[in-house]
Amino acid sequence: MANETSNDFTSALNNLAETVGKLGQMQIDLVTEGIKSLTSAIEPLSKGSVEMAEGAVNALNQALQGITSAIAPKK
Repeated sequence: MANETSNDFTSALNNLAETVGKLGQMQIDLVTEGIKSLTSAIEPLSKGSVEMAEGAVNALNQALQGITSAIAPKK
């Protein structure tokens, strides 16, 4: 009888350790997937921001070229 109680306790302890391990792994997986989702959401925004800044710089450059050509003396 004492041996059966010991086996039951060992089995319950093993099951508890396995469950805690699975819960820990699930939390790690959730954090990892959250980071992946955040990264995939930010990536298009950053590309759009770079393209928009590039367009603004090009527009400013063209405006400056226009001003310079208007001010420059004609030959």
